[in-house]
Amino acid sequence: MQQIKKAAVLGSGVMGSGIAAHLANIGIPTLLLDIAPRELTDAEKAKGLTLEDKAVRNRISEGNRQKLLKQKPAPLTSKKNIALVEAGNFEDDMERLKDVDWIIEVVVENLAIKKQVFEKVDQSRKPGSIVSSNTSGISVEAMSEGRSKDFQEHFLGTHFFNPPRYLKLLEVIPTKNTSPEVLSFMKQFGEDVLGKGVVEAKDTPNFIANRIGTYGLLVTVQEMLKGGYSIGEVDSITGPLIGRPKSATFRTLDVVGLDTFIHVANNVYDQVDGKEKEVFEVPGFMKVMQEKGWLGSKSGQGFFLKKGKEILELNPESLEYGPRKKLKTASTELSKQEKGTPAKLKTLVYSDDRAGQLLWNILSPALLYSAQLLGEIADDVTAIDKAMKWGFGWEMGPFETWDAIGVGKSVQKMEDAGEEVPAWVKDMLEKGFDSFYKEEEGKQYFYHNGEYRLIGENPKAINLKHLKKQKGVIKKNTGASFIDLGDGVALLEFHSQSNAIGLDIIQMINFAVDEVEKNYKGLVIGNQGKNFCVGANLGMILMEAQDDNIYELDMVVRQFQNAMMKIKYSAKPVVAAPFGMTLGGGAEVCLPAAHIQASSETYMGLVEVGVGLIPGGSGNKELYIKHLENMPNGVEFDLQKVANKVFESIAMAKVSTSGEEARDNNFLNLADGISVNGDHLLYDAKQAVLALHKKGYKPPVRKKVPVVGETGYATLLLGAQAMVYSGYISEHDLKIAKKLAYVIAGGKVPYGTEVDEQYLLDLEREAFLSLVAEPKSQQRMQHMLLKGKPLRN
Repeated sequence: MQQIKKAAVLGSGVMGSGIAAHLANIGIPTLLLDIAPRELTDAEKAKGLTLEDKAVRNRISEGNRQKLLKQKPAPLTSKKNIALVEAGNFEDDMERLKDVDWIIEVVVENLAIKKQVFEKVDQSRKPGSIVSSNTSGISVEAMSEGRSKDFQEHFLGTHFFNPPRYLKLLEVIPTKNTSPEVLSFMKQFGEDVLGKGVVEAKDTPNFIANRIGTYGLLVTVQEMLKGGYSIGEVDSITGPLIGRPKSATFRTLDVVGLDTFIHVANNVYDQVDGKEKEVFEVPGFMKVMQEKGWLGSKSGQGFFLKKGKEILELNPESLEYGPRKKLKTASTELSKQEKGTPAKLKTLVYSDDRAGQLLWNILSPALLYSAQLLGEIADDVTAIDKAMKWGFGWEMGPFETWDAIGVGKSVQKMEDAGEEVPAWVKDMLEKGFDSFYKEEEGKQYFYHNGEYRLIGENPKAINLKHLKKQKGVIKKNTGASFIDLGDGVALLEFHSQSNAIGLDIIQMINFAVDEVEKNYKGLVIGNQGKNFCVGANLGMILMEAQDDNIYELDMVVRQFQNAMMKIKYSAKPVVAAPFGMTLGGGAEVCLPAAHIQASSETYMGLVEVGVGLIPGGSGNKELYIKHLENMPNGVEFDLQKVANKVFESIAMAKVSTSGEEARDNNFLNLADGISVNGDHLLYDAKQAVLALHKKGYKPPVRKKVPVVGETGYATLLLGAQAMVYSGYISEHDLKIAKKLAYVIAGGKVPYGTEVDEQYLLDLEREAFLSLVAEPKSQQRMQHMLLKGKPLRN
């Protein structure tokens, strides 16, 4: 039975160290190797070191290991994970490969060098260990030539996308000798343990995503030059407007690095011919940019240049920078009124203005190219679509895009323009199939060789949209829906704007807990929006505050607090499943739950101070209790230190950069879970409910809470006052800090007094309402709603 308990990464550059970090994040100890230096640095000479010293020999890999702590975005989910990455070098540590279960090669993209590395690996590895290459385009088959039979059976390509922690795609490329068991194991391991979206690709230049993505980018550049569009104009319509990332075309190239992009494009250019070769020829101005070192973000300038606060765009003809332009036409304005990307796209591509022409001219070749490559780079349309969505962040893959604009209508337009449409697409239309995908009774099918085939659903990837079509919704209002997840578990799904909490969601929480106590084993609170929940409905709070409806607000806050207590003391287990932004009220919903099953990418924090308030829905109390519960039993601890830590966390509006860090910040405790694969989050949360039910879940017993009282309050304020005197915070910040300190300290009681939870809730609510009425807090709320960032007043 194959298992991966320990790994080695050969090559410690950005990609190699990033893969090592991702393995460390999931708890796999990893050896990170690189070459041993040939000469000493001045600093090493000054220390009297020689080329034989370990510190010198491991300098390259150790240096890259240390960089993991400083890189942005952070490759590590928690800095302490660095302890699982150990640096070494190719000369001294190759024999240590006999102790590892998976060896990943990430050296320079050169076949001869890779083959030399694999020759050494073959001599050092233990039989049965998996070996893979993270190549982005060199033939995997060619790399394994001449290696032992056991090596070849356990060898394949595993192409991660950069940065490995954040990009979901993992292309797995078997050779003709890869054992089917090894391939099947790696696909499952990739999904379940690495948390990836795994796609099997064929051993062709650049595999799937880079082949189509690079083609699409080059077609876009050529179309821009031909149609006289500017770089900024292209980016303004090739981003979110058509379901692509905000970085659109040229900003993406700046992030990736022009040198990397040209290398990937040349890789295809060298291996194809005819019309395809012409597309992969990199335009002249981009080669000049590379010579000048204008490679994008890493060199400080590329297609864009930041001057002060202004972002300038490059003119590809003069190679000078000027103001950034946007393409605004009748169709772009019209498309903004449409709901959903498919409708927006349809409006754009069939319009005859400049935006419509550009989009048609870049989309139609990419769709045709994807169809031509079917069978050559991947077995079916789903693999190509998934690769583009997971690797390039597209909302829809090429074939889903084609469905969105209408296959029949677009094929007609392509043929009218003299384009050659692949025979299988025309055959599909002739047989009466008018789309690549169809849905029946909540099940998804894809077109393949003259028939629709069911898309195999992974039971761990619960899709709420499909589930609701299959099972229906038990109850819903504007803010949330109550759904049966099966096996006696219910789900409360938020779906208000930004999943912000208002009275509608509070009503549904009350209904859900009551219903679950009567008829279910437990409840999951989760959804599949962009973020779990960005907090309470700030617009509603501000409106009521400006109208002086403090009585109304008092009622809403009481209801919110009561709903949180209902979650906490529910007779059946409630499991919260946060992911993405889980801020303010979103964090308050999670804290009282019986169990939190967080996604690895959960950004959790109580951030109300940023809008001139403090948490009002039990967040202060629950975070304080969470800290107390994380203290070891029977060990004396300093209550003041606990209060200080909670005060700091809320006063500084600290937000975790991962689920792991949310645990470090005590928003999660040791028993709470973290799902590495976000697609499995609801499944894992459901399993947590079933496990708690099976153990005979009992709600927590109401206990009194020890507080630091008046003396503790004075201590908490010392730091805040010092910050006012040194000009770090404003007088209004101090006013907020005083209210927060008073709530966390538990008011005017002696140190160590044990108080009731309701007493703390009342303090919290009173402080919240007094701040809501402050004009300066209202200014902060308004600023956040209008500008999306905090105001310091």
